[in-house]
Amino acid sequence: MKLLRLGALGAEKPALLADDGTLRDLCGIVSDIAGEMLGDEALNRIRSIDPASLPLVSADRVGACVGNVGKFICVGLNYADHAKETGKEPPPEPILFMKATTAVVGPNDDVEIPRTSAKTDWEVELGVVIGKRAKYVSEADALSHVAGYCVVNDVSERAFQSERGGQWTKGKSHDTFGPIGPWLVTRDEVADPQNLSLWLDVDGQRRQTGNTSTMIFGVAHLVSYISQFMTLMPGDVIATGTPPGVGMGIKPTPVFLQTGQVMTLGIEGLGEQRQTTIAARD
Repeated sequence: MKLLRLGALGAEKPALLADDGTLRDLCGIVSDIAGEMLGDEALNRIRSIDPASLPLVSADRVGACVGNVGKFICVGLNYADHAKETGKEPPPEPILFMKATTAVVGPNDDVEIPRTSAKTDWEVELGVVIGKRAKYVSEADALSHVAGYCVVNDVSERAFQSERGGQWTKGKSHDTFGPIGPWLVTRDEVADPQNLSLWLDVDGQRRQTGNTSTMIFGVAHLVSYISQFMTLMPGDVIATGTPPGVGMGIKPTPVFLQTGQVMTLGIEGLGEQRQTTIAARD
């Protein structure tokens, strides 16, 4: 299934993208695509309904495909070729950091360039949405705790991230730095999360091309690994790392985002995003 949330920011309603391309209202079935509604029981309830029996709904705005994200966990340097372009060695264990949930926006919302920013960058990533509580889970059991997958743009301000002291969070958490969606594709429709093509363009120029097969640490390993350090809850989102082609890795001179540019990005089977960069608002 492809689940999404439609409507104004903060007032999104749950919907289903049917196989015939129509959008169907899920308000009478679930309260939101969030929390316990991401568990197998709720998803099976949706799955059992004939989409044609649900009311049609329009899409003036597509919101983040997950509501009320509890934790936004990111994995750094998880593609060996991306680590190389940044001048770093592939890590022996997953590098984890957090992105503020106030960064979450819809897949086509504007992305703000922060005040004083000189190095705002792009990162297409596979997002993993947790559907069942996970604490000390094995790698063999890890994927049963996943509700589904989505596209994430892990927008980053590199100077804030690496030149302003401390850890990476401050460079990852500006408002609008976490577009998620357009859809949550349930795990039963993703045969192999380790064989998905990813891409990102800036102003129509291809910047990133990759495949999740080149991840250093795969999805099952990441879910299991993270669950050793914190309890993962339904609605938590894991951004699993980015392939090469980020702005900071461009040689001989890095390239960063300016206002008025357009990012388009997508993942095989998971949909596409489109964002225009604007100056930060109050």
